[in-house]
Amino acid sequence: MTRHRTILSTLLTAAFAFAFFLFSSVANAQTKVAVVDVQRAVANTEDGLRAQATLKKLFDSRQQELNKKQNDLQRQREDLDKQAKVLSKDALQKRAEDLQKQMMDLQAVFLEYNKELEKKQKELTDPVFEKVMAIIKRIATSENIDLVVDKATVAYVRGDLDLTDRCIQMYNSGAGGSAAPAPAATKK
Repeated sequence: MTRHRTILSTLLTAAFAFAFFLFSSVANAQTKVAVVDVQRAVANTEDGLRAQATLKKLFDSRQQELNKKQNDLQRQREDLDKQAKVLSKDALQKRAEDLQKQMMDLQAVFLEYNKELEKKQKELTDPVFEKVMAIIKRIATSENIDLVVDKATVAYVRGDLDLTDRCIQMYNSGAGGSAAPAPAATKK
């Protein structure tokens, strides 16, 4: 029985020593890490800048429409306030209800425009995002980088570990991959 314990103890000691050896060699191996500001990379590519310009034009036109409707409602509200003394109670209530309905319709239009802008933004930036991600993968693979983290999730990083500018340059030079670029801005 004592002999079995000695053999078992020796085997366990050898197993622990082997595990420690493996663990220490893995721990000593350097893990290469880099960061990318994905949002900035997407926004600062040529296609990303075109997408932003297209979205700004769309936003500005929608904002002008909303402002016009809001100003019209404000004038109606002021007119209603001025006529409050001369209108009958029923007529005043009917116009107030009509004005309230128009305000609710304006809010619905506002929500519709927001959804439209979000959809357009996704449509324009998703292809750019996919291409940037392919570039990140290509850089990481070619340089044996084990981990690339989005810079937005990191509190501090040395500047030499940031791949953002390289990704933008590769994208703009056409070395980024086969994802379709964002469509050019269109006039309405």
